Amino acid sequence: MHIWVDADACPAVIKDILFRTAERMHVPLTLVANRLLRVPPSPYIRARQVPMGFDVADRHIVEEVAEGDLVITADIPLAAALIEKGTFVLSPRGECHSAENIRERLGLRDFMEGLRGAGVDIGGPAALSPADRQAFARQLDRFLARQRS
Repeated sequence: MHIWVDADACPAVIKDILFRTAERMHVPLTLVANRLLRVPPSPYIRARQVPMGFDVADRHIVEEVAEGDLVITADIPLAAALIEKGTFVLSPRGECHSAENIRERLGLRDFMEGLRGAGVDIGGPAALSPADRQAFARQLDRFLARQRS
C-alpha cells in the first residue's frame, strides 16, 4: 500500500501529519505537484514534480496508483477517477470518498461550478480548522489500522 498526495493544494499541516505517519508506520508516501516541494529526508517520503499544466498532476496520480493505494485529495473529479481504479480516497478534511458517495459530491461540485459560472459569489472553502485536522488524522489512522489487520 502506498499513499499518494495531490500536493499542489494540500495544506502544510496535512502534509506534516502525513510525513509523521509515513515515518511511524513505514508506509511509502509520494507527493505529486507541478512545483518543487520540500520533503523531510526519509526512505519512505518522496516528492515528484510534474510539468505545469491543467490536471497534469492528477493524470500522473491516476496513472501511477494501484488498487488498494490511498490518495489524499480535495479534487472531486480526481477522487471519482481514483475510486473507479479501486483506490481509497481521503480529503484533507478527513472525508472518505467512496463509490457510495462520490456521485453526490460530483453533483454538488458541478452545481457550485454552475453558480460560479453564472456570476454568483459563493465564496471559497472555509479555512482548515483544528477539528478538520483532527478528523483527517483520525480517518488516516483508522484506514491504516484496517490495512494492517
